[in-house]
Amino acid sequence: MRQAVCSLIALGALSIPGRADAQTPFSVDARVGNFHVAVANYYHVPEREVVVIRERRIREEELPVVLFIAQHARVMPATIVDMRMRGLSWWDISVRYGIGPEVYYVPVAVTPGPPYGKAWGHYKKKPRKQWKTIVLADDDVVNLVHVRFISDYYRIPPERVFEVRGHHPDIVAVNYEVSRSQSRHHDDDDDQGEDHGNHGKGKNGHK
Repeated sequence: MRQAVCSLIALGALSIPGRADAQTPFSVDARVGNFHVAVANYYHVPEREVVVIRERRIREEELPVVLFIAQHARVMPATIVDMRMRGLSWWDISVRYGIGPEVYYVPVAVTPGPPYGKAWGHYKKKPRKQWKTIVLADDDVVNLVHVRFISDYYRIPPERVFEVRGHHPDIVAVNYEVSRSQSRHHDDDDDQGEDHGNHGKGKNGHK
């Protein structure tokens, strides 16, 4: 009897997913975890939903695209993922929901270079009244969406995103670098605030 109870306990332990497995998407790479948190916060969805989208073989840099289109189309992200998995381009999906090129456009002070030049070049080459004739490639959609996402989320100019991307290979690395820069900036502001407070006390002390 005792042996049977021990066997049942062992089987029960095997059936319970471990916490380490549940945390895998966030523990493998700190940059990826940081990126998922930023995407979830910006698009107001649970972090788990971002992970689920990724687990359906959507590339990291395309996660914001799924949520961007889903919100503008007012459908569940899973619907957009299903269409993508069937082989539709991001532009095909956008057209089906009436999302035109003007929705993707991000105003910039200067025309960016690679890898963004092609995306913004579509808008530069045509007057605004002809933007409806623009057809965006997958890379164009990804670049336009992630520049909007990072510049809005971190409250920085799009040109700053262009600058950081020039030193990093992908959106995950860009997000991580901008996040770190913003954190350092806030820390410096806090330190300066403390210094000003100490100076003020000194003056009062002398009085």
